[in-house]
Amino acid sequence: MKFLPFLLALPLSALAQKSYTTADVALAGGGGAFSPAVSVNRFWGFGEHGKFKIGLGLRLTSFFGNDIDFRTAPARLTSGKESLAALFSEDIVANIDTLRMPRAQTNALNLVVHLQYTFGSRFDVGFNIDAIGATFGSKKSGEFLARSQGRPVTIEPAKVTPFNLLLISDSDRGSLNSELYARYWVRPKVGLRAGLSFQFSEYTTDRKLTFNNDRFRAKTLMPLVALSVKL
Repeated sequence: MKFLPFLLALPLSALAQKSYTTADVALAGGGGAFSPAVSVNRFWGFGEHGKFKIGLGLRLTSFFGNDIDFRTAPARLTSGKESLAALFSEDIVANIDTLRMPRAQTNALNLVVHLQYTFGSRFDVGFNIDAIGATFGSKKSGEFLARSQGRPVTIEPAKVTPFNLLLISDSDRGSLNSELYARYWVRPKVGLRAGLSFQFSEYTTDRKLTFNNDRFRAKTLMPLVALSVKL
């Protein structure tokens, strides 16, 4: 019996040996926008060699853009569905209006979830996505183009949507970042990443507009490069 604590500790000890923490600095850009992001992440390896990894982290993503079109956000309007079916539904064009921001900026602090696989000892392929968090930023004014109803252009004040939550497609709320990447560890504790960043950025207008809606979202796909350091 005196060996029981030692035996129970073996799996946990093996898992701990396959885990590590990273600090990461990333920069994405394209299409009139750019986005720096910093994060701290913890990875846990599974399997005999710990090749498959699950991770959790905290990420701060800033999004800057000029003349960015934020479209009608809620899934009830964009596709008429708020479930998994929304992933496979076409936009209802007649329901979609635009809030054009001359200068957009959002700063989102989110819990991020990672999935990663390691080939050999130095090459990783992975995916991560923000799950929940908060966004802060200054109030902006944008041009509201009510194409759905042929209304004249109006100037509408708006603030960043404060609460972020990953749900399903257009049912998501707020500003969220996701990355698909490959990473090479040039040194045991220094790695370089490259891939794609897909971001949702969202504003809420001061008043309800067409279709009783006040939320508008920009979806931006950008190439990214990043530096990772094991702590």
